[in-house]
Amino acid sequence: MEDYHVAKFVQIQGHELGLFAIYDGHLGDSVPAYLQKHLFSNILKEEEFWVDPNRSISKAYERTDQAILSNSSDLGRGGSTAVTAILINGKRLWVANVGDSRAVLSRGGQARQMTTDHEPNTERGSIENRGGFVSNMPGDVPRVNGQLAVSRAFGDKSLKSHLRSDPDLQETDIDNNTEVLVLASDGLWKVMSNQEAVDIARRIKDPLKAAKQLTAEALKRESKDDISCVVVRFRG
Repeated sequence: MEDYHVAKFVQIQGHELGLFAIYDGHLGDSVPAYLQKHLFSNILKEEEFWVDPNRSISKAYERTDQAILSNSSDLGRGGSTAVTAILINGKRLWVANVGDSRAVLSRGGQARQMTTDHEPNTERGSIENRGGFVSNMPGDVPRVNGQLAVSRAFGDKSLKSHLRSDPDLQETDIDNNTEVLVLASDGLWKVMSNQEAVDIARRIKDPLKAAKQLTAEALKRESKDDISCVVVRFRG
């Protein structure tokens, strides 16, 4: 099991923060375990967080990656994707990601992807500009230098000169039509569309049961990858 997650509410400076994340590791679990422990605290330590959350999240992602690379002798040569969601006072949502773990929001029954899948083929130019290459072997997915199936990740020191760790970010208001948010690793999204996932999650009142149902459905569809899933319910 190389997937780690966060799902909790905390009170900070009179604000209620919902903190939700999926970290999908590769080549061991040291990096996702580190992210689970440190990434949100690093984001919230940024002095400008309450003024400019987007900039603070981006800076914290970069600083956390630098810390992981600096501690590679302890953390090993592996890496991790990340998708994080921060809900402030139940009214506004900030989502960030590196890699192919995904967040999908349901509003009025319609799925809206809040993240960008960072895959080697779609970011080939960036990889090649950094001196890397993208392999396309028969029967396999595109990989950075024939190894990694994502173009952005935390860690991966041996490939880092060819990878990025800066996140894509989206923010949105949570209104009365917003129903659920689904965060999951690629093991879910390889076998299920965004709309299918939110349709399943919307039907189940208990978000924990909804996450378990999504995982069970992905396994039934013979997903071969690790599957981690968090469901956040906003209403109903």
